[in-house]
Amino acid sequence: MSFDLLFTYASNLAMLGWVLLIFVPYWKYTRPIVQYALIPIVLSILYAYLVFFAPGGSMDLSSFGSLEGVMGLFTDPKSVLAGWVHYLAFDLWVGSWEVGDAKKRGINRWLLVPCLLGTFMLGPVGLLLYLILRAVMTKKVDHENF
Repeated sequence: MSFDLLFTYASNLAMLGWVLLIFVPYWKYTRPIVQYALIPIVLSILYAYLVFFAPGGSMDLSSFGSLEGVMGLFTDPKSVLAGWVHYLAFDLWVGSWEVGDAKKRGINRWLLVPCLLGTFMLGPVGLLLYLILRAVMTKKVDHENF
């Protein structure tokens, strides 16, 4: 299977997760599908395959020690796809965590949508937005139950 096709499948699978998180965040099956079951398992298997088994350019993990080394890692399609799958998996997991945390704290699902969109598009910016929303809505910074 080509890297282009794997890219499409991984992106579409992650998009399914984001659709569930944004449109039906408190549905009883959303978090199991997005955080604990189908989507993270498939993305994790794909990532492991790309890093350890896929043919193509080698990934020298010692390259993570410098900016130049990291830039060198992202010069071949396999490494770029692995990086993309990494982003997809972790940003989606963070979005799912935001949904679970918001539900536990009684935060309105519509207030959560901008945070999820931010996490989807800008990762850490969406998480920051959610943490600000959570602090405002609960009137405290809860570092113990992060």
